[in-house]
Amino acid sequence: MIYVVDIDGTICDTPVGQYEKSEPMMDRIEKLNKIYDEGNSIIFYTARGMGRFKGDGIKAHEAFYDLTYNQLKSWGCKFDKLHMGKFHATYFIDDKGINSEDFFA
Repeated sequence: MIYVVDIDGTICDTPVGQYEKSEPMMDRIEKLNKIYDEGNSIIFYTARGMGRFKGDGIKAHEAFYDLTYNQLKSWGCKFDKLHMGKFHATYFIDDKGINSEDFFA
């Protein structure tokens, strides 16, 4: 199975827009690592930096890749891929969606 997992508010607490201050939710990371160890794929997918631009024209979400990747590794997350550039939205409607609070309950 393939699990696509958001980052902020799902596996870490993050003050709005202050990604460098994110604090991992280790119980959730441990659950995902168990799923990974059982042979499943984990893909992290985030909207970090969406809509922001740096002065040199590089989209900010591209600039957040290294920070995010290093955070995931330092928190001990096991995963196959990290995708940056998820749409920033209030709600996602999907026939395969699971609310993070329900999943980690």
